[in-house]
Amino acid sequence: MPHTVLLAEDDRAIRNALERALTLEGYRVTAVADGVEALAQAHRSRPDILVLDVMMPGIDGLQVCRVLRAEGDSTPVLMLTALVETADRIAGLDAGADDYVVKPFDVEEVFARLRALLRRAAPAVAEPAVEPKPDPSGRHLGAAGLRMDPQARRAWRGTRELELTRTEFELLELLIRHAGIVLDHSTIYDRIWGYDFGPGSKNLAVYVGYLRRKLDEPGAPQLIHTVRGVGYVLREG
Repeated sequence: MPHTVLLAEDDRAIRNALERALTLEGYRVTAVADGVEALAQAHRSRPDILVLDVMMPGIDGLQVCRVLRAEGDSTPVLMLTALVETADRIAGLDAGADDYVVKPFDVEEVFARLRALLRRAAPAVAEPAVEPKPDPSGRHLGAAGLRMDPQARRAWRGTRELELTRTEFELLELLIRHAGIVLDHSTIYDRIWGYDFGPGSKNLAVYVGYLRRKLDEPGAPQLIHTVRGVGYVLREG
């Protein structure tokens, strides 16, 4: 069965062009012109993935995403945005978006990001990961004062539970499973997004920065360290 895409874009030319491209790529597309229609359609028939323009009249893409996440809807969301500042991207992540594409975009990049998000949303399969560090119950992973339960999708620093988005959780799990090992950018992109967006992408830096703000505590050592020109490593001190 083809994957279903709910596309919300108020610019008619972009909406029609992207709808045609996605259809030719094999997706079943429902295209709407604003956030109100997007929410109504999502409630009528849940798609496999949503593509939302950030700037739409009335209810914008960020608001659509917030409403769906508040309702417990975890359908992957790809944002289309003309906003390129880091604060704008963080606003999208805050709203619960999984990824974003900056306009003007290459349609092949949209296809690649959709494929990556759909792979991540597919039922989990066993992966040949580095041997995890389980607790005595064999269920939790732990490193550098962090603990997580991958099955329950819960994580803690000490006794404080962390409120993480799906991408943040997957990124933290990858770092914990490889604690003390420097992971390069390409490896992280491949494991989390299934696609290396290249050296010019700031996607990973935005997520790492946002995850740090949720992990770090006053007076406590930083846990995620940048290895300049290489990648990131999880360790204390």
